[in-house]
Amino acid sequence: MHPADGPLHGHAGNALRCRQERGSLHRMTTHSSQPTSTPLPEPVGYVRDALRGLGAPWFLCGGWAVDAWLDRRTRDHGDVDIAMFHRDQHSIVEHLAGWALVGHDPNVPDDTNEPWHGRHLDLPAHVHVPVLGSSLSTSATATHTAFEFEFILVERTGDDWVLNPECDITIAMERGIRQSAWGLPTAAAEVVLFIKAGATLTAAEVAAATSLYRPRDEQDFFALLPALDAPQRQWLRQSLDRVLPGHPWLTHLRS
Repeated sequence: MHPADGPLHGHAGNALRCRQERGSLHRMTTHSSQPTSTPLPEPVGYVRDALRGLGAPWFLCGGWAVDAWLDRRTRDHGDVDIAMFHRDQHSIVEHLAGWALVGHDPNVPDDTNEPWHGRHLDLPAHVHVPVLGSSLSTSATATHTAFEFEFILVERTGDDWVLNPECDITIAMERGIRQSAWGLPTAAAEVVLFIKAGATLTAAEVAAATSLYRPRDEQDFFALLPALDAPQRQWLRQSLDRVLPGHPWLTHLRS
């Protein structure tokens, strides 16, 4: 989650960072949801089709990932969030050549609408794919998406997804990325909630934010929490406690 993505909630200034509990966290059992006969929501299906042939791994994250694990739509969504690994960023501009793209990273203002043509993006970074008429769209001749979506660039080392490098929180990709009932590679439910808790923010981002998460993140937490099995809850509780031991969601994870 980018700290500029709307107001956050939950006091951040007093949050303690990175409790010193070194060693392996609980190892989760790999599992995938059974395929469903529920039709894929149109925005998600559109993005899936647009990314066919993309030369790098991608996976669903954000609010739509919550719905994918629950196999139902829980709320309205402003866009579709797709995660990709940082080192694969140039696959985006190669695959979507001629499309309207806007890249955000620490080297440009948060409100930039400068077209992105492949400039290397430093973490934290994301790439918007805006609809025609969006404030992020500055070219009438570029190809525009029918449904707004966004690439979130994430870090990996070897076969691990790096969720918080400052606190040494990683997860094996085979466990952190699974196939949901919608038949799509999807960030694991517990990882989705770890991100929505604000636990992937850097210490500088936490210090600059007035709070850690948005109302829709808390809505997603309470919607998805009952679907977590015991190992998923344990991983989320231990990981969140390592990064933000004062986080209010920990109370519900311990109950």
